[in-house]
Amino acid sequence: MKEALLAGRIHAKHDVRFMSTQGDELIPTRLSLLERLKDAEDHKSWQDFFTTYGGFIYAAAVKCGLTRTEAQETVQETVIAVARKIPEFTYDPSLGSFKGWLMRLTHWRIKDQLRKRQRHGAIVHPPETSTGTSLIDRMPDPQVSELEQMWDDEWQQHVLERALARVKKQVNSKHYQIFDLCALKRWPLKKVAEHYNVSIAQVYLARHRVGLLVKRQIKIIEKQAR
Repeated sequence: MKEALLAGRIHAKHDVRFMSTQGDELIPTRLSLLERLKDAEDHKSWQDFFTTYGGFIYAAAVKCGLTRTEAQETVQETVIAVARKIPEFTYDPSLGSFKGWLMRLTHWRIKDQLRKRQRHGAIVHPPETSTGTSLIDRMPDPQVSELEQMWDDEWQQHVLERALARVKKQVNSKHYQIFDLCALKRWPLKKVAEHYNVSIAQVYLARHRVGLLVKRQIKIIEKQAR
């Protein structure tokens, strides 16, 4: 009952479809937060968890073929599952990451939604492969599943976004824009140089320096998320 009330309070305050993903703490799972979550009455920490992972879980659910409503329900059910199971969770890198643990909980909740859809004979169907098999049929094992690749892809995208947001605050705006055009938008170096009226050498140097900072931030964020 406590878990349901907790999820209800969080849901009432935030709609994950429109949740901002601009906070610096989107990905890093601080060990202190995991410990605080073991207290079901620590509403601030649970809100922190929801803000950190709610939108991420929602995006993964949608990529698995769920509707917006089903994805919202998946987020709520996953939060409840975490609340029930977090007292048993012990951080041990040799046994697996929190990211992997959360992925498995999310996976089971997604499968619940797909089963519910099948029971009610919904018109909307989960994505199919070229052989005509549905996603739920391709997700028999929460350890090795279609979701795992989707989860990792979504995770890496969020890591990159966080790294870019941090670096953007640290460097000269023009240098960041040059990096954005070269590395992210794939403009030719010559075109970027002409656009900013600088030499190709300056473009290369800005791209290289900003790129190193981005890689450094990615490593930091990934280390925090293990």
